[in-house]
Amino acid sequence: MELEVAIQKKLGAFQCNAKFTLNGDRVGIFGVSGSGKSTIMHMLAGLLKPDSGRIQLGEATLFDSMAGINVPPEKRRVGVVFQHAHLFPHMSVHRNLLYGWRRTPVPDRHIQPEAIIEVLQLGHLLDRGVNLLSGGERQRIALARTVLTCPRLILMDEPLAGLDEELKSQIMPYLNKVFYNFEIPLLFISHSLLEMRLMTEQVLVIENGQIARQVAIEELAQSTWATPRQGYVNLLRLGQPHPHGDLWAYQWGDTRLILTDYGENEENIFELDSREVLLFKRHPEATSARNLLPCVVRKIFTVGNRVRVELQCGSQPLIVQIVPESMRELELAEGKEVVAVIKASAFRRLM
Repeated sequence: MELEVAIQKKLGAFQCNAKFTLNGDRVGIFGVSGSGKSTIMHMLAGLLKPDSGRIQLGEATLFDSMAGINVPPEKRRVGVVFQHAHLFPHMSVHRNLLYGWRRTPVPDRHIQPEAIIEVLQLGHLLDRGVNLLSGGERQRIALARTVLTCPRLILMDEPLAGLDEELKSQIMPYLNKVFYNFEIPLLFISHSLLEMRLMTEQVLVIENGQIARQVAIEELAQSTWATPRQGYVNLLRLGQPHPHGDLWAYQWGDTRLILTDYGENEENIFELDSREVLLFKRHPEATSARNLLPCVVRKIFTVGNRVRVELQCGSQPLIVQIVPESMRELELAEGKEVVAVIKASAFRRLM
């Protein structure tokens, strides 16, 4: 995706002045409620006209106030998935799916209905009325309908905000699978840092209608660690599990981890709080914890009474939070070898 934006819009006392250039397929717009995220999204989709500026998507100019260009929404080939699914209540699931596809010019139909139905596992829902769907099913249908318009870009505006944690964990693997399989650029809008980490690679941080910074998502996640009462959560992408007694073994890079939880996906994502990891100078003689990982200290950061230790565990990074007294007792320094000890129950499966 190559997207160049320089737009201005005044809405009452609120002033949005967004200028950025994107070259990536998994990008987020992150900020608190009222910061201007949805305003930018509506202007990109053509649902709100900027007061001035320019929007360029690849070789297509979508808006240019100087040239008098304002391509209507239906001709921009920019798909939108909102927080609420907005399905047509008088149509079946199948008719909802085909609504946009049938209105897409034949030369642009590079995604077939059968393909998205298979990826999102919608076959058993096709004849059902949309009022009989769960919240997660409705969002899957809304995503599939948008994908079938074969857009050049998909905007997702807080698509998971109305779902509980269980439904989020069910739908996010589908989202990732769709954008991986069909290679559609994504602009994901949310105030949830965790959702950003699971769905994007780089992020635009917006504050008071302005783009404050553009960073890699993990850089943003680590920067929040210095905020009072905020910790850091490691996200671990693990493969399929194998039985290990009454526990489960996962491969994490070149390291094996033992967990209590079973993950049924090809790729399972677990979170591990940085405060749940213990550090030892050497391999402990005995411990109830199942994971003892030889690591090397890469970096150390201290903020107040907290110390963040960045470790290299084989081929994988791991961040641990300890207190200054522990750092002194362990004589931690960059390049020092330590053992990270983690209980099998310390990991929480996200998806």
